[in-house]
Amino acid sequence: MALDVAQLMKMSQAQLDELFRNSPAGDIPRGEGEGTVIIDPGTELTDVAAKFAHLFAWQGKIFDPETGQLCNKILPPGIRAIVANVYKGKSWFDERECIVIDYSKTSLVAHWIRDEIREVAPGLYLGIVFWDENKLINFALAFPEA
Repeated sequence: MALDVAQLMKMSQAQLDELFRNSPAGDIPRGEGEGTVIIDPGTELTDVAAKFAHLFAWQGKIFDPETGQLCNKILPPGIRAIVANVYKGKSWFDERECIVIDYSKTSLVAHWIRDEIREVAPGLYLGIVFWDENKLINFALAFPEA
């Protein structure tokens, strides 16, 4: 059985950390990834928080590997905003290669945020959000099959 977002949301934080640690960076994605926030993984709050965030805050990311940038889909209408640079680099989590989503030079509102993602299944990426160098939450990005 292939891994999916619902399974990620049922995992504990330790299981998500282990999955991230043991997954390859994968290729930098192309196009629109459906985003799911994973807060307090493996608990009853996880699903509620994910639905709330998706409706009112963040719906995903749109990647353009040619320019090395992405933009986020935010707020109820899915506005494209908050640009980031995207590149492969060393993870703050475990010092292995990951795909870095770096807002430090592209965003006034998110310049202290850094995301890292790794491909945990075909078209499915597990992410970590850092505030400065402090790990905050996880998220998933699911890309439609090409």
